[in-house]
This record gives sequence, structure tokens and C-alpha cells, in this order.
Amino acid sequence: MGDTTTTSATTKLAELGERYFTTEHTYDPYNATLLGLSEFDHLPGDPSLEASEKASADFLEIARDVAAIDVTTLDEKDQIDHGVLTSLVRGAQQDAEHSLWAGNGSAKSYISRQALIFQTVPAMTVTDSDSAERYLERLSGIAGVLTAVGDRYAIEAARGRVPTELGVTHSIAQLDGYLALGLEGDVLLKVARDGADAATIDRATAIVEREIRPAMSALADRLRTEFLPIGRPNDKVGIKFNAGGEEGYLASVARHTTTSLTPAEIHQIGLDELSNMRAEWSEIGQRALGESDFTVIAERMRADPSLRFETSEQIVVVAQGALDRANAVREQYFPKYDISDCIIEEINPIEAEHTALAYYRPPAIDGSRPGAHCLLASNPTTRYRFEYESLAFHESVPGHHMQLSASQQLDIPRYRRYLDVEACSFNEGWGLYSEQFADEIGLYSDDISRLGMLSFRALRACRLVIDTGIHHFGWSRERAIEFMWDNTATTKAHVRNEVDRYIAWPAQAVAYMIGRREILSLREQAKKELGSKFSLIDFHATVLGSGAVPLPVLGANVARWQSRVAHTN
Repeated sequence: MGDTTTTSATTKLAELGERYFTTEHTYDPYNATLLGLSEFDHLPGDPSLEASEKASADFLEIARDVAAIDVTTLDEKDQIDHGVLTSLVRGAQQDAEHSLWAGNGSAKSYISRQALIFQTVPAMTVTDSDSAERYLERLSGIAGVLTAVGDRYAIEAARGRVPTELGVTHSIAQLDGYLALGLEGDVLLKVARDGADAATIDRATAIVEREIRPAMSALADRLRTEFLPIGRPNDKVGIKFNAGGEEGYLASVARHTTTSLTPAEIHQIGLDELSNMRAEWSEIGQRALGESDFTVIAERMRADPSLRFETSEQIVVVAQGALDRANAVREQYFPKYDISDCIIEEINPIEAEHTALAYYRPPAIDGSRPGAHCLLASNPTTRYRFEYESLAFHESVPGHHMQLSASQQLDIPRYRRYLDVEACSFNEGWGLYSEQFADEIGLYSDDISRLGMLSFRALRACRLVIDTGIHHFGWSRERAIEFMWDNTATTKAHVRNEVDRYIAWPAQAVAYMIGRREILSLREQAKKELGSKFSLIDFHATVLGSGAVPLPVLGANVARWQSRVAHTN
């Protein structure tokens, strides 16, 4: 009887996982495309209030069914699945219910429905007749999506959820910039031009010219005339100034951190981290630059031309050197993962204005494509020498490349295999942990590069303070910019871009430092409790051994490992 009950619960859990997977990617098909899933590529998305309400109701039903499963009948592996699915469904339901994007009018990637079109459609591939039809079907629905975006903004504004003036301005500029390029440079046609036959190219061109472009022009006009005049000003950019914004922000904090931390607690964690870092700034700055005052150190890092690169080749050499050093000692600190090589790949200069300084592209599961640490190497005299080693450790080894390549080999359900923003606190927490761990084992080449590590850590700590400052405490955009300028070594342009990102995407940015903090806390607790039985390799194996998981699930995994080790002779 017990075996039958266990099988029944396991089967039910697997079915609910598939229901979640299908519901999530039907509601947000663009994210599915970005994750490499083609089965949802035909869907143009639905930004309507009705679609959000339906998704919220569907997720709530799944959550109730997951909660009804008797966890005591599950084995350890299924208990982990249950914990992950519980968190994912809860977060997705809250995201659909509050739909904070609809009250911001932003043009920022991932959060903006119009920006997702520009980001995702060029990432599609057309290799055969089926993929060509999916591409054309999605294109055919985009004009309707753009109209629905304007309608959704109007509904939300009438409900007291008014977009920011900043977000509306950015959205207008994005649409106008796209339309100004002309058909010959249209990014939505890139997919067809890269691999489709002449008939597909002609059909796609007709859809873009006769349907999508007029709809974009109409949306831009509507943003200008209907929403820009009522946009929230820069002293009220926080989501708290919208109806239901405070509740929505609390839900977003819970989803992105996968913890019960309050905004006030997160704010204080950021302030404490910045304060605690000052001694490191002073110590390393004195050795590297002969300066111990943070303000002077930051100014030197921003302005000293000797801290810039001269050629693109130098940038690649620095990143490759960091990766080589990490690989050389990897098996001293981590399990012997049979993972693919990681290559260093320069980002096309054409993308320089619209992409991050670096990002990671996972390897293909079938081995046809290696993992890649993609970095900006164009305009080298504008790039800082001290940033690229820390970036390499974060994006390649022991960071995302090692983590995600190892995860691909795990026997886990696909709703857990394809996680990005849904597990941000784990994924990005591991990336930040990797930056610090590389310092602990002496992988940085000099103190200048260690200053780069501190610079990135300070920026992530500022995120805790500024995101909560804006959305929970009501900070103005100007106050947020000033705070980041005073507490980091980054440039004014980067400061503005970072702050505008936090305004557009409430709570996402706080996940990074919270995840790193939890991994470090679990490690120190395990070392203290296990003493001589503690193994760093085994700790890392435990952290990475279940893939990306919510932080409470990670804590439970580490606790089980500790208990087993503690009871061995």
C-alpha cells in the first residue's frame, strides 16, 4: 500500500510540474524562447488583463493541488521537486496577479512586453518549414499584442496604476528608434534573412511592413498623447505610489529572493554590507593605488587612463587568463564535473549599446555548442582593466559555466531544468559567490583586479538599498542615483542605467546579494558544526547537486548533508 501511495504521489507531482511548465510558458512564451524552448515560438503572447487573471487562477489551482500532496510519502528527490515546484507556482501566481510591468510602462528588457518582442524574435531560428510557420504565426500576432499593450496601460491607469514618465519616455524612444531604421535594418526580419526561403522572407516582410510597423507607430503615438502627460514624475518612481503597489512589491521581493526577508531588512543588509566593505577598500586601495580613502580610490578608478585597456585583444587575454587559472585548480575545490569547455567570445560591437558588459551562454545539451563567456571588447579604451577578471569568474568558472553545465547533466524534471529569473537568487547568488571564492583561493592576478571585485560587490550591495529605497521607502530617482554614485566606483552613465532598471523591474535586483549571502552563511554554519568533518568539495557538490533551487530548499539540502556527515564515523 505504501509503495502504491508513493507512486501515486510521485506521478501526481510530475503531472503538476508539467502543468506548471505549460501554463508558465504559454502565459510568457517569450521567456521560453530565450531559454531555448521552441515549442512555444508560435505564440505572440497576450498582455491583456484577462490573460493575467486566467494565469493567476490557473497557477492558484496548481498550487492547491501541489499543497494537497502528502510530502511524507515522497522520497528525498521528490521532496526537493515538491519544494521547488511549490515556490515556482507561488511566485508565478503572484507575478500574474500583480503584473507590476503593467503599471510602469517600461522599455527595459524582460519586464517590458514591447521590449521582449525586440529581444526575443531575433533569437528565434528558422531551419525548416515547421520553425518557419512558428515564426510567421508569432509575427502575425504581434500587431494585436502592441494594441493590447496600449489597452492594458489604459485599464491600469484607470485603476490607479499609472506608468512612470521615465518608462513611457524610454518606450517612445525605443519604438521611434526601431521605426527610424527602415525595413532593410529591421531586427524582426533578421531571423528570416538568416535562414529562411524567399517565400518566408516575403511573407514576413509583408507582415512587418503592413501590420507590425503601423501598430508600433500607433502605440508610440498613444504613449505620447495619452500616457506621457499623466506619467508619475521622477520623485514618485516607486511602485508604492501605484494602487496596490506596496502589496505587489512585497510579493515581488518574496518571488525574487525566495525568502521571507522584508524590504526594511534587505535595505539594512545592503547598508551593513557597504559599511563592512570600507576596511577592504582601504586595505586593497592602499596597496594597489597608494590611497586608503574610498572617495579618492573611486575617483582614481573612474578617471585614471592607466586603468583602461588599449586593445580588444588585451581584454580577451585577461578573461582567458582568469578562466585558465580557475580551470587549473577547479578539482581542488569542486567535484570532478565532466563538463564542456568554456570559450571566450566577443560580443558584436553593434550590440554594445544594448547589452551588458558580459553574459553567459550555456552549452547545447547535445554538445553541438560549447558554453561561452560573452564579453564586450569593443572600444577598449573605455573598458576598465580591473573589471574583467571578476566578470570571468562570475560568468565562466567557477561561476555560471560550471554551475549550469553541471546542472544540465542532472536527472531533474524540465520545469526545473529551464530556470532563469525564476531562480535568480540561486543562479546569481552563485555567480557572486564565485567572484568572492576566487579571491579566497588567490585567483586574482593583482590588487587592481581585486578592486574590481570590490566594485562589483559594492554595486550589488547598493541594489539592496536602492531598490527597497525606491519602491518601499519612496526614494526619488535623483536620490537613488546620488547614493549609488557615492558608494561605488562605476560611471555616471552606468549608475543611471542601473537605477532605471530597478525602477522598471521592482525587486529583481535584490536577488543577487541575498543569494550570495545565503550560500556563504550555509558554508560558515556547516564549517562550524562539522569541524574537521567539513569538506569544501562536498559542500559545493551539495549546493550544486540539485540544480537551481529556492533558497529554503537549498538550506534543507545542506542540512540533510550536514546531518549525514555528522553521523558518520
